[in-house]
Amino acid sequence: MRESQWNPASLRWNVIVPWALIAVAVLTLVTGRLPGGDLVALAETTGPVLVFVIAMTIVAELASVAGVFSVAAERLAVWGRGRRALLWAFVLAMITLSTAFMSLDTTAVLVTPVIVVLARHIGLSPLPFALATVWLANTASLFLPVSNLTNLLAADALGGAPLGFLAEFWAPALVAVLITVVALTLIHRRSLKGRYELAETTVIPDRRLLGIAAVVVAVLLPMLVTGIPVALVAGVAALVLLVVFAVRRPNVLTLRLVPWRTIGIAASLFVIVEAIHVQGYDAVLGTAVGQGEGVFDLLRIAAVGALGANAVNNLPAYLSLSAFTDSPLRLGALLIGVNLAPIITPWGSLATLLWHQRLTAMGVEISWRRFALLGLGLTLVLVPLTTLALWLG
Repeated sequence: MRESQWNPASLRWNVIVPWALIAVAVLTLVTGRLPGGDLVALAETTGPVLVFVIAMTIVAELASVAGVFSVAAERLAVWGRGRRALLWAFVLAMITLSTAFMSLDTTAVLVTPVIVVLARHIGLSPLPFALATVWLANTASLFLPVSNLTNLLAADALGGAPLGFLAEFWAPALVAVLITVVALTLIHRRSLKGRYELAETTVIPDRRLLGIAAVVVAVLLPMLVTGIPVALVAGVAALVLLVVFAVRRPNVLTLRLVPWRTIGIAASLFVIVEAIHVQGYDAVLGTAVGQGEGVFDLLRIAAVGALGANAVNNLPAYLSLSAFTDSPLRLGALLIGVNLAPIITPWGSLATLLWHQRLTAMGVEISWRRFALLGLGLTLVLVPLTTLALWLG
């Protein structure tokens, strides 16, 4: 990707789409297309997801203000020893590990600021690093239940054990990461040659605030994989930082800390898709995904999942299609489609929405047309090969 003069904040979809979705969702509720009982069930399923997203965004915003990401970026630059290729390897490893062990949404919120600051501090364009973050945030999300919110839902059908989940899907998960790393390196091979220098270091005005925020983030990350509800863990971390900032930097605390547009899009999509399911309009999906566990049957499920994720977001797509996956193989094929493929449309996954929100907040502009074309190219290679790995595994 390259720097673009196309400001995403001025794009028509950025204003029209959220409000249009909200209007349709409200109309759906007002007309009773989604009965109260089904709305409550939907809230129980997706409410914690939205709470997690809000809390993690607040943590990221406040940690950024405290200087946590600047310090982390400078440390990565030091480890890279001035070599772009070595630094690139560290960045890709960090993104992959963050996604696998702490979820793609955590990667989108917490890693994106690190790599943007890192690129700026060494005098490089942040766009190659930004693309690596959003691609791997999605394509490295098949390893563990915590890696993706869809995995958490699917893990119940597999017994809920993280090692059991890994045993089922390690092959396609590994293939997905390798293909993505190769693709990213080939796309940005020219900018990865040569050396760099740390052009600037960050002046931290409040070292105590930095220390507190760093401790909160350091404690938060491993807590996300303990089995405690992630919404609760992130909520406590956000609350701690809000209290600390209320004492030391109260001017930072505004309503803009909450990702309103992202939450509006996600909540509206959940309501609309659930209403379609309740009304029985998604019966055609059973025909679309077919039956069987042959390689072409699995490809069919993965393809429908990929289309659904890019059309309406991966979580509602999973909720709509999971009823037609009655075995670990078929469930794995669906996860391949809804986890790995949402890299074409801006709303394909919450992680992509959050990634874009972080980039916009940091003044990084992207071309959605190029983003979609590159994502489509990777998806056309990624989905078939990872499905084949699932079938062979």
